[in-house]
Amino acid sequence: MGSGTSRDQEFGDYYAARGASLRATAYLLCGDWHLADDLTQTAFTKLYLAWPRIQRKEPVDRYVRRTLLRVFLDERRRPWRRERPTAEFADLDPASPAATGRVDDRLLLRRALAAVPARQRAVVVLRFWEDLSVEETAEVLGISPGTVKSQAARGLETLRRRLGVPDNASVGKE
Repeated sequence: MGSGTSRDQEFGDYYAARGASLRATAYLLCGDWHLADDLTQTAFTKLYLAWPRIQRKEPVDRYVRRTLLRVFLDERRRPWRRERPTAEFADLDPASPAATGRVDDRLLLRRALAAVPARQRAVVVLRFWEDLSVEETAEVLGISPGTVKSQAARGLETLRRRLGVPDNASVGKE
C-alpha cells in the first residue's frame, strides 16, 4: 500500500460509497437513528484502524458488516440499554387521522422488529435486508448455518406474531 494520503483517500472513497447503506442496516438493528450513527461511526473507526490489513486479507464489506453486528450486540449488553420506555407517543398511534398508510406500516414494522431479540434481529436483517445467503450470514455472525436458519425462523415467527400475520400466511408456503 502507498502513502497515508492514498490510504485515507481509499478509505474515504469506501466510506462515501457504503456509509449510508451501513447506517441504514444499523438503524434496522437498533431502531434509533442516533444510535445507528454511533454504531456506524464505531464500525468505520475500527475499519480505518484495520484498513491496510483488511484490504489484503478479506473483502471489506464482509469485515465492516461483521464489525457493525458485533458493535451492535456489544451495545445491547450495556446495562443502560436494558431500560425500556413505558409510555407510547400519541403521534405514533396507528389510529391517528394525521398518519399515512406508508408511515403507519413502517412504524408497525419497526415496532415489531424491535420486539425480536437482538441475535434473531441481526440474522433477519442480514438475511432479508442485506440479502446475504445463509452461509454469508453465518460467517458474519460467527455461527453455524443451522443456527442462522433456526434464528431466522424464530425471528420471522416473532415478527409475524407481532404483526398479526397468521402462521399459514408465511412467504414460501403454498
